[in-house]
Amino acid sequence: MNAAHATAVAATFLWLGMVAAISFIEAPLKFRAPGITIPLGLGIGRLVFRALNSVEAVWALALIVAMVAGDGWPRLAGPALGAAVAALAVQVIAVRPALARRSDAVLASPDDIPAERSHAHLWYVGLELVKTAALVTLGAVLLTA
Repeated sequence: MNAAHATAVAATFLWLGMVAAISFIEAPLKFRAPGITIPLGLGIGRLVFRALNSVEAVWALALIVAMVAGDGWPRLAGPALGAAVAALAVQVIAVRPALARRSDAVLASPDDIPAERSHAHLWYVGLELVKTAALVTLGAVLLTA
């Protein structure tokens, strides 16, 4: 295993671990903590997901550079990385702005919180699942190469 390949394996599993920890553990549990109101949870979530998406962009860039710099990549590595990067891009460019509009409305009028979840939230979660599957695939493909 050369340096580019080892870097790709590490970056893949670091990215996957961050998504799993924040999106599937921290985010849902945050609203169950004593004293956390919906407006407070939304404010925390905005900061956390902005930071997560920024770090994810660094991991994506590191993986792209490792693939370009390396050679002999498994056939499925490119499509798996492409799917993860595409899911992240859609989240940042299309879905997060919609979530920000909704959280702005909730923060402006915390006593008038809509009962139903936003469709943007469901899209974000769906894209997290796509990204997770892509990263698991990428990691498995890189480890077995």
